[in-house]
Amino acid sequence: LPPAPMWSLLAPCRVPTIPVKNLTGSSPVNPALAGITGILMSAAGLPVCLTRPPKLVLHPPPVSKSEIESIPGISHTCRKTTKKQAKKGKTPEEVLKKYLQKVRHPPDEDCSICMERLSAPSGYKGPQPAVKPDLVGKLVKCGHVFHLHCLVAMYNNGNKDGSLQCPTCKTIYGVKTGTQPPGKMEYHIIPHALPGHSDCKTIRIIYSIPPGVQGPEHPNPGKSFTARGFPRHCYLPDSEKGRKVLKLLLVAWDRRLIFAIGTSSTTGESDTVIWNEIHHKTEFGSNLTGHGYPDINYLDNVLAELAAQGITEESLAQEKD
Repeated sequence: LPPAPMWSLLAPCRVPTIPVKNLTGSSPVNPALAGITGILMSAAGLPVCLTRPPKLVLHPPPVSKSEIESIPGISHTCRKTTKKQAKKGKTPEEVLKKYLQKVRHPPDEDCSICMERLSAPSGYKGPQPAVKPDLVGKLVKCGHVFHLHCLVAMYNNGNKDGSLQCPTCKTIYGVKTGTQPPGKMEYHIIPHALPGHSDCKTIRIIYSIPPGVQGPEHPNPGKSFTARGFPRHCYLPDSEKGRKVLKLLLVAWDRRLIFAIGTSSTTGESDTVIWNEIHHKTEFGSNLTGHGYPDINYLDNVLAELAAQGITEESLAQEKD
């Protein structure tokens, strides 16, 4: 007999695997394609080991009401929001005055809002604010410079909540709020561990938002909007950092920043409730979609996303549980 080929001496862990479809699940590799690939690899003298793909686990095992616990240090287990009215009594010019310094000699650069030179009048062509088009202001925290005319126009086109976000570096002035429709946020502990967090239980968040009619702060006021996929279940480890994230998510919820009305990136549907730049984990026992565990970077990433919305540990002192 001829000597055994070198590949036959390799340990089993070196054998390439091809995932195939099982009876009840799905796989990234079509069964027929996997079979053909296996035949070709065998013909080329390569070993083949067919394996079953991991299963998608969206939800935890059933949990009875008696097993659900409230979260120490956080009052209540449910929070509702309604449509908060924007602060009234101050004109946009009065709001922005708190955040700006006048610039008598504008730098030789473009205004990043209208793209005209700062030394020339504003090029904004929309409804004209009650500000001279040649005035220039510098934001006090970040130092970026714009036509005051352009900043007032940008504020008028936004949520008009008394806050401003620098269009260049995203620094937030004041308290940023969003346009999330009315709904309910529930949160509690369940007695199951997430992959990668076997040393603690799990915080489950349940978001519920019904369909309704868009308000003046939404893209199409007076038009109905849909709310697909609710209630939405999300998960955090019941660790010190997980509880910190939850407390900040509660602030984001109260400020109407977790959801918005827009166009779905997955279905293309317009005038529907969508996530608003704060990622959540909706897959409980796997991470096949990228929205589950284990994910060692998730808690740090979501803290950074919350900070980008102006929500940090300092925010907790400003808000009541």
